[in-house]
Amino acid sequence: MGESVSVALFTADLRLHDNPVLAEAAKADRTVPLFVVDPGIARAGFAVPNRTAFLAECLADLDEGLRSRGGRLVVRRGDPVEQVCAVVRESGAREVHIAGGVSGYATRREERLRAALAGLRCALVAHDGVITVAPPGVITPAGRDHFAVFTPYWRRWQAEPLRSLRTVPRRVVLPEGTDSLPLPTAADLTGPGGGGPSPRLPRGGETAGRRASGSWRRDRLAEYGKRHDDLAADATSRLSPYLHFGCLSATELVHRAWESGGGAEEGSGAGDFVRQLAWRDFHHQVLAARPDAAWHDYRKRNDRWRTAPEEVAAWKEGRTGYPMVDAAMRQLRHEGWLHNRGRLLVASFLTKTLYVDWRTGARHFLDLLVDGDVVNNQLNWQWAAGTGTDTRPNRVLNPVRQGIRFDPEGEYIRRWVPELAGLKGRAVHEPWRLEERERAGFDYPGPIVTLAEGQRRFAAGRDLT
Repeated sequence: MGESVSVALFTADLRLHDNPVLAEAAKADRTVPLFVVDPGIARAGFAVPNRTAFLAECLADLDEGLRSRGGRLVVRRGDPVEQVCAVVRESGAREVHIAGGVSGYATRREERLRAALAGLRCALVAHDGVITVAPPGVITPAGRDHFAVFTPYWRRWQAEPLRSLRTVPRRVVLPEGTDSLPLPTAADLTGPGGGGPSPRLPRGGETAGRRASGSWRRDRLAEYGKRHDDLAADATSRLSPYLHFGCLSATELVHRAWESGGGAEEGSGAGDFVRQLAWRDFHHQVLAARPDAAWHDYRKRNDRWRTAPEEVAAWKEGRTGYPMVDAAMRQLRHEGWLHNRGRLLVASFLTKTLYVDWRTGARHFLDLLVDGDVVNNQLNWQWAAGTGTDTRPNRVLNPVRQGIRFDPEGEYIRRWVPELAGLKGRAVHEPWRLEERERAGFDYPGPIVTLAEGQRRFAAGRDLT
């Protein structure tokens, strides 16, 4: 009887620790750790410089980890189904392991793989709970396929047993003669004319992610409940890029948070952090049940969105005249990342004050965010636009009040809008109120629209008048 061979197909799980895909595949005598560079990602506009730069580092780090265990990452390029089938034929594999996903791309890939591999007498094993903590579809209300409101989902989510962590395989042995392309660079992944990444991207890969997670948990988790909305303090974990690419396991983060102490109650660092991970799971179960919500209104409000190219351009460039909005948009461009409070604020401003279609903003975020994905990006945008799961769909976040509340001394604004660095105290939140002679000393625009006019636009467009 010959040796058993399995394929571990890496997708959004670029890690060794707590990875059921790799752990199960490595039970075979020989394992092919495989990553397929799909040109279709670039054709669809998702291979943007910030994410490809991060991804290239993730793959290099994954390869290094596999080599330390006797293996290496096998890289192929082309249609994922064709490339996986080619590897199966070459290696004689009888199982292909993959993480279950909920995006349209992931589900179509899984369906095609299952059908194609059946013809090769090879089984496709899709593992739930690799990308999320609770697999989509496991937690459902009576008579429905998903929870449409977060709070009852959160209550059920907390009651679900947390799976045990999977160990890293001690050895990963490849079949002899397994061919691989060189590890791709960021330029390889982006393609010609893709441009360069933002200046201050985080370092990609599991090693960097585990280092960041450990230091943050040790030094900052305890204060997360009190300070996570403090924009100037920058007190969030910044782990979202590592979760997006699967360099970190969400399940392991929950385990480690509970181990740190603090309890599950609201206001504790561990409890509030784990709640954010539950929000991530919540969005996955929504999209799994309603895949059209990636680009269509989850709850249709009959909006008559405005087309305002000049205002959209000012929003993208951080030149709206509202300091808090502009600070957040400039941080996004410079770092490829943005604080969650900032994301909510600029999304509300675009959709509720400028009254522009949420898809315009979601696409811009996908162009820049290192952690940009169809699940969380799109459904958070829908939440802000009032077309998603928000139970108060007509709420509008006032950028001045938000700034005063979450950046009371204006430190965050001065950091990202240096034109206003000389303004004292809370004047930085409303520079248009200064006397003309006081405004003459800095080059900063006035508001592109008044908040009152924004309210009128929104009310009329959504028939709230």
